[in-house]
Amino acid sequence: MGTAEMISEEVAGQVTKTEGRHSIFEDEARKMPLPVCPVFLGKDGEIRPARFRETNIALTLKNPEQLQRVFPKTLSKNRNVVLEGIADESLRSITGKRVAVLFSGGPAAGGHNVLAGLKAALGKGNSLLGIRKGPKGLLNGDVFEISSQALQNILNTGGFDFLGTDRTKIKTQDQFEKLKETVLKNRLDGLVIVGGDDSNTNAAFIAEVFEKEGIRCSVIGIPKTIDGDMAVGNLLPISFGFDTATKIYSELVGNLTQDAASAVKYWHFVKLMGRTASKITLEVALQTKPAIALISEEIAEKNMSLEDIVDYIVWVITERRLKGINHGVILIPEGLVEFIPEMRTLIQELNKILAEYGRDIQDLPTLKNKQEFIYPLLSPQSAQLMASLPEEMEEMLILDRDDHGNVKVSQIETEKLLVEKIRYRVSELKRHPDKFFGKGESRIDATPEQVEKVRSMSLSTQSHFLGYEGRSAKPTLFDAAFAFLLGLTAGSLVLDGKTGYMAAVTDFDKGGRVMALPLVGLVTSEMRKGKQEHVIEKSLVTINSPSFVVFAENRERWAKEDLFSSPGPIQHWGPTSRQLPISVALDQSYKDFRNFDLGEERQVKLE
Repeated sequence: MGTAEMISEEVAGQVTKTEGRHSIFEDEARKMPLPVCPVFLGKDGEIRPARFRETNIALTLKNPEQLQRVFPKTLSKNRNVVLEGIADESLRSITGKRVAVLFSGGPAAGGHNVLAGLKAALGKGNSLLGIRKGPKGLLNGDVFEISSQALQNILNTGGFDFLGTDRTKIKTQDQFEKLKETVLKNRLDGLVIVGGDDSNTNAAFIAEVFEKEGIRCSVIGIPKTIDGDMAVGNLLPISFGFDTATKIYSELVGNLTQDAASAVKYWHFVKLMGRTASKITLEVALQTKPAIALISEEIAEKNMSLEDIVDYIVWVITERRLKGINHGVILIPEGLVEFIPEMRTLIQELNKILAEYGRDIQDLPTLKNKQEFIYPLLSPQSAQLMASLPEEMEEMLILDRDDHGNVKVSQIETEKLLVEKIRYRVSELKRHPDKFFGKGESRIDATPEQVEKVRSMSLSTQSHFLGYEGRSAKPTLFDAAFAFLLGLTAGSLVLDGKTGYMAAVTDFDKGGRVMALPLVGLVTSEMRKGKQEHVIEKSLVTINSPSFVVFAENRERWAKEDLFSSPGPIQHWGPTSRQLPISVALDQSYKDFRNFDLGEERQVKLE
């Protein structure tokens, strides 16, 4: 019988039926009910918008005089007061509103549920419009009406592909004119921007422009980033996408810890996404208990040099070897290089030089010419450090910058830089053990037999970067529910006539509390392209936070023994499906991270 005759037509048909978001899993995921906070449930149990009232909480401005000059209209209107959602049936009667939404920045799991939440809040009497390709699409007027059926088809699925996204910053007068044209042409009553700190900063400026020019269009931000750096104490514990991403990375890191123990020879160096905050690294460490996890904010706080970091890692490798363990996993935050004091100084000096002489340097024909121009402008210490770096890293520091003029840290192979330096230090340790072993505060006390064990030590390394794998996955139950609630919140704020706020949900352990945070109250100043700019402040790891304290109290044991955990794959149904991020539960003082509570489950059926 030929191969063609052996093919089962039934199975072949099943293969084609799973095209276009229709795997068995995706079809079941669409049916998954979602928890809904009580304020969004009417007397009939149906989902409906909430109203908002002022709380007694006012955010403290980081720079009152400057912000008053930049955002006078928004501050006068909102008075920087936090709002809270309340159950109210009255917004159900509002009709004829036209609300547009866009995605901005990198994808995060849950984006499609934000759209579903917006649609559910607006109901069938109002229109939800999508903006293709993010802020660029907004400027180009790429707007279309979103149907309920289209959203039903992508409910609980990952990615931003329904709308697409980009990273355009709206700053110039010409851009604001194009933006106003899109808003007026499409008769928009609301504009919802889903994004991180830069995107929500855009929202703050747009809201101010609209207020100044009398354009009656509410502007609402929604906090999105897998990095976890969009958080505001107990008012907004985390952004959507963080839970899904960290669970995916934890599964992969758990697999690597198991592999290291199985092959008994590899040290896996794993760089984890998170350009500024080390929140992803901290969460993955709490879930997997690796041999080493570096936290950038601690390194900056303790003023640890690159050599200090290398010494610490080599010490752990050596102590494990003395116990007969010649393997392990090392977690490295993506943005580590910017937190090492001497590297941070070098980058700051380069940023200043490139801001002043960028055109001159760009016109020089070779990297060597550029180096000859730059080196005399650096301090002696920075010049010496730069000369010690691999040439490809030096080239990236000079040439490869992002839209803000900053180094593209995600492309710097920090893990390979550390491997190179650690290999040399281990080689030195094996060649000159007398420098490292014996009595003394900076030495390891070891027997002659143990010293010989170290001299025979091999160092087999593997490097990994986990980042894009976690951005567009099917959202966890928590992220699916959280994103849906943020959409409900944003839609309700527009219907209630609010502007210049960011949607927020808190109290993940007791039914959820719906909030609206004034965007201007989150703004601080940051150096970009050699000058100060107003941006929303990032939330970083603090070394006195409960999550870091628990990590710090346990890491020495994890370093000396194989006590790793393998969290396994994400469960969308089952015993681990309702888990919160451990770091969030610790920092919010929840009693349990294993069972979040965001309200009563409802089957989402969009009208």
